Amino acid sequence: MSDGSTQSISKNLSKPGSSDGNERHSQNKILRSLPGKESRAIFTVMEFVDLPTKTILNETATPIESAYFVESGLASVLNIMEDGKSVEVGLMGKEGFAGIPLLVGFRTSPSRVVMQIQGSAFKIRAKDFSALLPECPQLEEALFRLSQEMSVQSAQIAACNRLHEVDERLARWLLMCQDRLGGNKVPLTQEFLAHMLGTRRASVTVAAGMLQKAGLIKYTRGEVRIENRKELENAACECYATIVRQSQIWRSEAEK
Repeated sequence: MSDGSTQSISKNLSKPGSSDGNERHSQNKILRSLPGKESRAIFTVMEFVDLPTKTILNETATPIESAYFVESGLASVLNIMEDGKSVEVGLMGKEGFAGIPLLVGFRTSPSRVVMQIQGSAFKIRAKDFSALLPECPQLEEALFRLSQEMSVQSAQIAACNRLHEVDERLARWLLMCQDRLGGNKVPLTQEFLAHMLGTRRASVTVAAGMLQKAGLIKYTRGEVRIENRKELENAACECYATIVRQSQIWRSEAEK
């Protein structure tokens, strides 16, 4: 895992102060859902940034300087132990927002949020976000709903890591990745997977071998290709379906 040092964000493609039409091209589901007035207001104070792998978006017990609406790539929410070991308790892609504590006036994060697969985001300074939020009720509501979905995800993953076999957890994790990345390829290493699943690398090797032998995935150095999505869902533990089902229920309730 990362040693805690924040990698630099490599490239600013647009500067705060002008929306530049970005609200029409954003891939982030929260930003795309905003009404015109709120969208224009928030895009004037954000900038588009590239996020290389291992970029830390929020660090544990450190003041949150900026929040991020993820556009592409994959970010992990990690719980960090005193000995430096970590385990994933959440996963986000273009539906995600890093900086949820700011929503209720907190300034620090209990978890590390780090890019595991490179991508991009719209970045907003914490003070700009806090000043803007009272004027954007639909944004606030969308973020509160996201926080609930992330809480369910975190609780279910915690139970999953304790109760289910590594091959089931690996199948669940790959399905969650595919939902957020699209396509059938997930760039990763077995060492990376071991950190995410909170287990030994040798256990991941055995689990990946089982899924590959069954024809569900094909693992090559640095990449997993999903070969049979339907059977991978059958191989996963109940946790994937539970997370998806609850999110669907809440979204249906929100539309009524």
